[in-house]
Order: sequence, then C-alpha cells, then structure tokens
Amino acid sequence: MYDEWSLAVDTRGQAAERLVEAARTGKPCAPVRDLVASAADAYAVQEINTRRALAEGRRLVGRKIGATNPLLQQKFGIDQPDYGMLFADMAELDGLPVRAGRFLQPRAEAEVALVFGADLTEGPFTLVDVIRAVEFVLPAIEIADSRIADWDITIADTIADNASSGAYVLGGTPMPLSGLDLGAAAMTMTRNGEQVSSGSGAACMGNPLNAALWLAGALAAGDRPLRAGDVVLTGALGPVVPVEAGDVFEARIEGLGSVRAVFGT
Repeated sequence: MYDEWSLAVDTRGQAAERLVEAARTGKPCAPVRDLVASAADAYAVQEINTRRALAEGRRLVGRKIGATNPLLQQKFGIDQPDYGMLFADMAELDGLPVRAGRFLQPRAEAEVALVFGADLTEGPFTLVDVIRAVEFVLPAIEIADSRIADWDITIADTIADNASSGAYVLGGTPMPLSGLDLGAAAMTMTRNGEQVSSGSGAACMGNPLNAALWLAGALAAGDRPLRAGDVVLTGALGPVVPVEAGDVFEARIEGLGSVRAVFGT
C-alpha cells in the first residue's frame, strides 16, 4: 500500500505526465485538479516538468507572473498571483512570424517585461531592492497557452501547467526604469489594426514592480531565485485576446514603445 507521501508523489507524477502528453500530441487534456489538491501540489507538478525540460537541454531564462489582476484573483478564489518558467525556446522575435503550430489554444496579452541586472537571492526584499536590480524594461506580448481543454482551469490547473505559458515576444528597444511611471503607463493592443485590448500598469497589482517584488520573495525561498539576466513578464495590463492563424497583434505601452506578434497561417 502507498503511504500518504507516496500517493501524493504518484498523483503529482500522473498530472505532470498528462500535461506533457498533451503538449507532445497537440491534443488538450482533461484538467489535473483531480490529481492536485493545492497550490503546493501544483507547483510540485510544475517542478517535475521544469526538471524534465532542463534535463532535455532547455535553458531557463526567466519567469512569467500570472493572475496579477485583482478581478482574476477573485475569480480563482486566491489572494496572490502565480508564476511559471520561461525557457529560451519560448522567445519569438518582434515582427517576425511566430511558429503558430506550436500552440494548442493561444491567447495574447500585453505586458511589461523587466530584465534584471543583479541577483535577488537574499530576501526579504523591498521595492527599492527590485528597482535597483532592474537593468532595463521592454514592452512584451505574452502568448498564453493551455494544455487543458477549453481553458477549463482552476488555479491548481494553471500552476501545474507552468502558469499556462506558451511563448513571448519582446520589443527591441530597452528603456531605463528611471523616469518611467509603470503604474500609470497606458497600454493599447490591436489585432489586425483593430483595438482589442486596453489598460494600464495599474491593472498589474497596482504597478508591475509590485508584481516583481512578490515574485522575488516567492522565489528566494526556493532553489531558483531571480538572477542577473532573467526576464520577468509581470502580468497582463488589459484583457487577454484569443489568437487565430494569420493574426497580427501590436501592443503599445506608454514610455516603452511597441511590440508585434505575427502569427503564421
């Protein structure tokens, strides 16, 4: 018979395999909340697949923060965001065709990306610590994706599924943080020239820097704290928009310029 720990490990492994198989076959799977009962279990599932990815030679280059909007947190019944891993092979290029076939159910969202120039390893941290560690800022479009059919997710499902990550596109002109008011920065995003999303940095925990501060603290207690060179996608600034083949998205963020995600047919 399994003891309680062995059973927990086994169900986490089953959840990890279900998500990997969905990604491998391109066929979305059933939710994993039947196998993971808590956020801690879900992060354990995420860790299983992170270790698998690293063993396969993928390179960890940063993190994405999800559920930064208070309304989304209320929907999920939580009081804090979540996070997932960013790997080098998830980066797409500004204005060049995105490999649309890699996704199952893609959605686009405009975000502020922070690139760190110093490690954040010894918490607890203050906002000043985060500001001093940021080397530059970029506009970003995150391409969220879910291995779970019909985006039928709870917070446990999305955490286990690497925070519903897919890919991301960064703008190419780095901006210094000094002089920027990220909380007040307005965002508009168009799809094929028509505006489909708008908002501001205030939608992201009041300020994208607040989200980064939360992340730094959450990671410092584990084995993979934020390091110099890491990219952090800080969370959506406005509504998330479904993606179809042939779509061209452009996000403009005040003070940061623009970035384009071009999806092939």
